[in-house]
Amino acid sequence: MGRRVPQLAAGLVLYGVSMGLMLRASLGGNPWDVLHQGLARHFGLSVGTWVTLVGACVLLLWVPLRQRPGVGTVGNVLVLGAAMDATLRLVEGPHALPARIALLAAGIVLNGLATGLYIGARLGPGPRDGLMTGLHRRTGRSLRLIRTGIELTVLTAGILLGGTFGVGTIAYALAIGPLAQFFLRWCTVPGGSAA
Repeated sequence: MGRRVPQLAAGLVLYGVSMGLMLRASLGGNPWDVLHQGLARHFGLSVGTWVTLVGACVLLLWVPLRQRPGVGTVGNVLVLGAAMDATLRLVEGPHALPARIALLAAGIVLNGLATGLYIGARLGPGPRDGLMTGLHRRTGRSLRLIRTGIELTVLTAGILLGGTFGVGTIAYALAIGPLAQFFLRWCTVPGGSAA
């Protein structure tokens, strides 16, 4: 636990920071952040607040799936949105396209590292990951099919609500899997409960 809790905390904060950086690049966010941004534009409140509210709602969907949250699950709901909002307050979006591309790239790489850190701590999956694994377990459908269906659903809803879809969304979709796999190799704590 001496390593796992600090690693979880660092991963969750870094995840929220990386989400804020990608949003400040204004080139398109990950599918969930397109939804969060659309909700913020349409209904008010900050994007980070919507990260927290949507995370809590997704967590409620675990009940019929009989998923059990861990410390990491609850931390995910509480920390990501606050870290994202803090980043959005502290970091101004650049105007020059090369700087925006660099900010997007930094955000995506940091998101991959953050994923490796918080999942590698093995203290429970985030609400969205747990929804995917719970649906997989209950339906028998492939993880790839379920994850793709969830991501396309939230992306479509986010676009309809006015969230920013763009090259950053595509770059994130292509890069996050390999990055998360790479960083998980280095960040996974041996033993503990599976994430």
